[in-house]
Amino acid sequence: MALKLFRTTGYSSILAPGETRLAMHPFWVVLAVSFWAGFVCNVAMWRGLRGSASLAHGIAVGAAVAAASMLVLSVLGWRKTLKPAAMLVLALAALGSSTIWGHAWPVDGTLLERRASSIFVPPWPMLLGWQLWATLACLALLPAIWVSQRQLRRLSTGQELRVNLAGAVIALAVLVASAWLLERGI
Repeated sequence: MALKLFRTTGYSSILAPGETRLAMHPFWVVLAVSFWAGFVCNVAMWRGLRGSASLAHGIAVGAAVAAASMLVLSVLGWRKTLKPAAMLVLALAALGSSTIWGHAWPVDGTLLERRASSIFVPPWPMLLGWQLWATLACLALLPAIWVSQRQLRRLSTGQELRVNLAGAVIALAVLVASAWLLERGI
């Protein structure tokens, strides 16, 4: 007969302090997904790096898209809605960039005049090609798997509200600054 000094329950792992330190803060997920949507899925920036467009314009567009993504994710950054919202942002960014790249559309004011259905829904010939599916796998599926595997730190309602408000204020400031730069013609 063994001597048991401590009684263990199945709930001991929930309250362990080490697990709460290892979990990622939700704001880091918001920043990572916004950066991915704004800069990795940014056709204008990649064209600027290739030399066929202005790199400064591409970075300003990327900052605007990242700030808009951060604003949406900050509004929806609650415990139950953060991961689905992040996956939706990743899917829309990947669909938009693959359609813009596939049609060779310019990333300027004429893009804003197009219907959203023409930007986020690729035409049938593009659906039959392997390039669209490879692009979607790299730009949407891989980061969506990363987001789904993250264990997020549990915050109280007050902490979540403060973090979400801070993220929204930062996103609005960056969005206004990048819109001002884009309006000046950078």
